[in-house]
Amino acid sequence: MIRAALKALPSAPGVYRMLDSRGEALYVGKAKSLKRRVASYAQAGKLATRLQRMVAETAELEVVTTHTEVEALLLESNLIKRLKPRYNVLLRDDKSFPSILITRDHAFPQLTKHRGTHSRKGYYFGPFASAGAVTETLAALERAFLLRSCSDTVFESRTRPCLLYQIKRCSAPCVGRIGREDYDALVAQARGFLSGKSGRIQEALARDMQEASEALEFEHAALFRDRIRALTQVQAHQDINLPSLDDVDVIAAHQAAGQTCVQVFFFRGGRNYGNRAYFPRHDKQVPAAAVLAAFLGQFYENKTAPKLVLLSHKPEDQRLRGEALGVAAGRRVRLVCPQRGPKRKLVDHALNNASEALGRRMSESASQRRLLEGVASAFGLDAAPARIEVYDNSHISGAYPVGAMIVAGPEGLDKSAYRKFTIKTLGKAGAEAQHAPGAAGGDGRPSPGDDYAMIREVLTRRFSRALREDPERAGGAWPDLVLIDGGRGHLSSAEDTLADLGLADIPVVTISKGRDRRAGRERFHLAGRPPFGLDPQDPVLYFLQRLRDEAHRFAIGAHRAKRSKAIGRSILDEIPGIGARRKRALLHHFGSARGVARAGLADLEMVAGISNTVAKRIYDHFHDSR
Repeated sequence: MIRAALKALPSAPGVYRMLDSRGEALYVGKAKSLKRRVASYAQAGKLATRLQRMVAETAELEVVTTHTEVEALLLESNLIKRLKPRYNVLLRDDKSFPSILITRDHAFPQLTKHRGTHSRKGYYFGPFASAGAVTETLAALERAFLLRSCSDTVFESRTRPCLLYQIKRCSAPCVGRIGREDYDALVAQARGFLSGKSGRIQEALARDMQEASEALEFEHAALFRDRIRALTQVQAHQDINLPSLDDVDVIAAHQAAGQTCVQVFFFRGGRNYGNRAYFPRHDKQVPAAAVLAAFLGQFYENKTAPKLVLLSHKPEDQRLRGEALGVAAGRRVRLVCPQRGPKRKLVDHALNNASEALGRRMSESASQRRLLEGVASAFGLDAAPARIEVYDNSHISGAYPVGAMIVAGPEGLDKSAYRKFTIKTLGKAGAEAQHAPGAAGGDGRPSPGDDYAMIREVLTRRFSRALREDPERAGGAWPDLVLIDGGRGHLSSAEDTLADLGLADIPVVTISKGRDRRAGRERFHLAGRPPFGLDPQDPVLYFLQRLRDEAHRFAIGAHRAKRSKAIGRSILDEIPGIGARRKRALLHHFGSARGVARAGLADLEMVAGISNTVAKRIYDHFHDSR
């Protein structure tokens, strides 16, 4: 059928559709030359397995010629979304995103959430990844700029200020508590902030706060302080600074076990407006670059692309796809696949999020019992484990060390069985010792960073108590498998500890990052076997990775809580090199010491008088550096 159709096909650009015997679309594709592209399907022996199946099911071929290849690409995206062909990559979630709107059709503009076409006269800022993100941002903007959020009808009917005025989230223009000129100034500040001019606005507010304070108008100064705090909630860069990139979308695709997660991050005015994960439907053999290429056309079919889109993989016909998005947006759109520098950092951040999202999805959707049986097979256990205990620890050079245990079984994670261990043989004093990490001190105590000693202490305390409470091991609180984040040394330490307790029969496995510390190359260590890995596409590997990551998350949380409690007495005074002048600059910029603690590295570097070195020192003081 395809060979017969080739005789009548033109060499012009266009779109072709493969139909089955019922007339339903199997595949939609575009071509610069219809005749040449369709001819490739006539040589079935050179096609991939999925395309061979598609050709076998094809009963009819339909084509539509276009004037240009760009027009063909746009038509292809529209047809894929409408027909949903089985052999195409399909984006199943194509909802529009919410935005923030400052209206222009009223004397006192309204600040509100908007979704859909930009039909109302006003200034639109977005898109935001979720309605929740918009709601949180609006609340912060109301506190920072005191703009009204009520509808025009409510505005006209007010006779006294509403509750928002009482809680300092509105300036009450409805009852004349602020004049038109002053309100317009607030609107201009809000527009400037949302357009990326946050630095100048925040500096102005800091000056106003200082002037009010020097004039002993402390209540007035407190208002400016509250506005600065509200601004820092909106402008956090999440350790990613984009002062020179303005409006950017970052799109990254991660594949594992035949599935793909596409993570989209929205940056507007240099600020992160959130992200969303997508899981396109496609054949397992489709590579990530092809999935990303198909995703672009469908994703932007009902959305306007920014001037710059950063990609993790270089799609086929990259220039052409950028031109097609530019036609739809009415301006030039660049598709870039960066290899280094700040732009690559953004892409790597998105890739990491895509990997984590796919891992969560796979662990949730797979049968827990089947995964546990796979664990038993991988580690040579007699039966599927009913209880897996996973251990990890966290510290900074031995300071504030904690151990953590999480539990998983046939019902998934059992968070009621999680346990935290404050390390008693390695405290803050150890962080000040001068011993090398991993070595023992002269008094026999473990030195800073001695993970082996921490594992010994955690396991000793955990199983000594279990022996006291259930010496016959008749209860269900005994693990069928102990999994530890570490390597061969951790395995030896754990086995020696359990042997000393008479529990050498409990299977112990340690999991290390493997070569280049890349996910998928983990090495497993257990007694009597050389280190080995699992197939990167094996769902059991992803299940074990998720257990390890959950233990790490729990350990990090316990460590940070302990550290925060210890430094809460004087947060900024304990940072070396932070004197009165720098402390004042930090407080003016972030509004409070807590705001400094929450700030990302890029945010700290933007403060006047704070160099890159000092910013790194401040950031490391408040964040885990393990």
